[in-house]
Amino acid sequence: MMRTIEAYIAPPHSLQNWADPLFRVLTSLIFIIGGLGHFGEHQMMLDRMSESPWRDTIDQIGNPSWLLWLSGGIFFFFGMTLALGWMTRLSALLLLLTLVPITITIHFAPGHVGPLFKNIAIFGALFFLYCRGPGTYAIDNRTLSLGQQLHGK
Repeated sequence: MMRTIEAYIAPPHSLQNWADPLFRVLTSLIFIIGGLGHFGEHQMMLDRMSESPWRDTIDQIGNPSWLLWLSGGIFFFFGMTLALGWMTRLSALLLLLTLVPITITIHFAPGHVGPLFKNIAIFGALFFLYCRGPGTYAIDNRTLSLGQQLHGK
């Protein structure tokens, strides 16, 4: 019976083709908007960092303001490349590696359960993109095809 239900509600193939770019774009939006927020709401975010129970750890890692600028730049730039499906695996990996310490130092705190689990869900999306690659409608696919043409493959 479950197979019948699954077969009945399966989307058409034409819709399935759009799942990859839609997944990349929707996942990337949190980084693009968040990265811009690191610049536009810089002082507010610094204030939040200073309230973190891990603020001493943040200070040991580096200057909080510089860390905020750096993470904002990574989020924005690699959020854009992820959306485009360009350097997809590298983008997903760098976003993941940037998000992990932020999650630990900012969201492992009382009252941050929602943002903590939001970030854990994002870890899953980034890990999926890192493992699977760009999927359909991605610049990576065009670059790969061009490289194969140049090398006669």
